[in-house]
Amino acid sequence: MQPLSAESQAILERLRHLRRADAATHGGRVLSYVYDSGLAELDELAAEAMRLVQPVNGLDPTVFPSVATLEREVVGFARTVLHGDDDTVGTVTSGGTESCMLAVKTARDVWAAAQISDDPATQPMLSLRPRVIAPSTVHAAFHKAAHYFGLDLDLVPVDAEGRVNVADLVARFGPDVALVVVSAPSYPFGTLDPIEEVASAAARYGIPCHVDACIGGFALAWWGDLPPWDLAVPGVTSISADLHKYGYAPKGASVLLQRDRDRQRQQFFATARWPGYPVVNPTLLGSKSAGALAAAWAIVQRLGSDGFADLVASCRRSTEQLHTLIDGTVGLRVVGSPTGPLIAVASDLAVPKRSRVDPHHWADRVAELGFTLQMQPGFTQSNGFALPRTTHLTITPVTERMLPELSAALTRAADDVRGKAPANPRFAVQVLRLSGALGRELTADKAFALLTRFGIGASASTDDASTPLPSKMAPLMALVERLPAEFAERLLIEVLARQAEPTSS
Repeated sequence: MQPLSAESQAILERLRHLRRADAATHGGRVLSYVYDSGLAELDELAAEAMRLVQPVNGLDPTVFPSVATLEREVVGFARTVLHGDDDTVGTVTSGGTESCMLAVKTARDVWAAAQISDDPATQPMLSLRPRVIAPSTVHAAFHKAAHYFGLDLDLVPVDAEGRVNVADLVARFGPDVALVVVSAPSYPFGTLDPIEEVASAAARYGIPCHVDACIGGFALAWWGDLPPWDLAVPGVTSISADLHKYGYAPKGASVLLQRDRDRQRQQFFATARWPGYPVVNPTLLGSKSAGALAAAWAIVQRLGSDGFADLVASCRRSTEQLHTLIDGTVGLRVVGSPTGPLIAVASDLAVPKRSRVDPHHWADRVAELGFTLQMQPGFTQSNGFALPRTTHLTITPVTERMLPELSAALTRAADDVRGKAPANPRFAVQVLRLSGALGRELTADKAFALLTRFGIGASASTDDASTPLPSKMAPLMALVERLPAEFAERLLIEVLARQAEPTSS
C-alpha cells in the first residue's frame, strides 16, 4: 500500500476532527440508527471487503461478475433464513427505504397490468388511483413510496399497544388495493403485526402482501417462540430485511425477496430507447458502489446462521432485562408487548402526575448521562385515537456489556425528571401565531426565521455546522406534536436542509 502524502494526511486529520462531533457508532451508547455487533473483527472484515471492490461499478454484473456472485450468495442466505423456496428470488438494495419503495413500485405495476382488459366492464378501473393498505405504525418509507409512485396510502388505526385489528384492515380491501403491508415488527412500538391472518385474508381477495422486516428480519429469524411471520406464511408475496441493521453490515445494504420470478421482473426498469448502452436496473440506482454488498457478503460468510443466533441471543437477554427495568421504574411503562430487540417507553398515566416521567425529558436527561435515545412524538390517528409520545430504544449485541452503566443512567434520569411537566405546548402556539404573520406559504427564509425565533436556527460558532440543534430535544418534539403535520414537516425540512448548506465565503 502506497504511503499517503502530507497533504492527504492533513485531509484525513480534518475528517477525524469532524467525526469527533458525531454520535458514537460503537460501544452501545447510541440506541438507534447504529447496529454494533460488538465484534471488532467484523468491522475490519467489512472494511477490507469494501476496499477490495472500491472501484467496482455495481451497475453491470456482466462486466463485474463478482457483483453477481456476491448478490446471489447474500440473497441465497436471506432466502434460506426467511423461508423462501426455490422460486423465491431477490435483490440487494441500498437500504430499507429502497426495498420498501421497490415493493410498492412492483405492486403498482402488477396491479396496473391486471387492469388492462378488452372487457368494457373493467375499463372504469383504469381511472382508479391504487391504494396501499397498512397499519398506521407502518414505516415512513411507505409514505415516501406512495408519494413517489402515485398511490394512496390508506392507514388503519391501531390500539394503545400498537396492534391492528385484522377485521379493520380487511374492511378496507377493494379492487383498487395494490398491496397490503404488515410489519415484523413495527418500528415505533416493536409490535409484530398479525401476519398470518392478514396474508390469508389478502390471498382470498387476490391482494399481494408485503412483510416489512427491514429492522427485524435478521433478528427475528433467530428469536424463537414466534408465530410464522416470513415467507413461510402462504399469501406473503414479498419481504424486506436490512443487512445494515441486524445483519451488521455498513450502511447501504438491504434485501428484497419476491415470492416468484415473474413478480420480481416487474421490479426492474429497462430501456433500449436511446442511442447509448441498454439500461437494465433492478433497483432505483444506476451506477452504485458494491462496497456495502461486499461487506454484507463477508459478514454473512463469517457469521453464518450460528453466529447470527449467538448475537440475537445477546440482544434478547438485554431486551428482557431492560423491559423489566423500565416496567419497574415508577412513572414509566413499556408500550404493549414488543417482539424483538425494540422497546418504546411512555409515561405511566396510571400513577399520579407527580410520579410520572415524561419520556422526552427522560431521554434528554439520559443524553446528559452519556446515552442517546430516540424520541418519538405523540400521534393522532385518523379515528381521533392518540398514540402517546414515546422514547425508542434499539438494543444491539454490544448493549449487554453496557447494561450496568446504561441501567444506572436510565434509573437516575427517571429520578431526576420525575414529576416534570411535558414541554410547554405554548411553544407551538407561538409558532402558529408567527406563521400567520409570515404568510401562508413558508419560504426558506421565513421558515428559518421561525426556527431562529425559538433558538433552533442561530448561527454556529464553527465551520463544522451551519445550523445547530437545541441542547434539549423535548421542546422540538412538542413543536412537532402540536403543529399541523404539513407545517411541522416544512420546518423539519428547513432544519435538515440548513445542516448541509455551504457557509458564507
